[in-house]
Amino acid sequence: MSAIDVFNSKHRGAQAAGFIGGLTERVRRYRTYRQTLEELESLSDRELLDLNISRHSLRAIAYRAAYDG
Repeated sequence: MSAIDVFNSKHRGAQAAGFIGGLTERVRRYRTYRQTLEELESLSDRELLDLNISRHSLRAIAYRAAYDG
């Protein structure tokens, strides 16, 4: 086996690992988004008012919790 073949096989393995790792991270972030959104949506209007959160901003808050952190 030549050095180029060894490099190419290692490079393909690294690409696959990167793809799987990236996919895993995207799934984890989406689950965080969904869980956060569900928990916020379960709050009553009074609880949201106490937190100074309006219902129309729940998706943005959940998005920031999952993807900006």
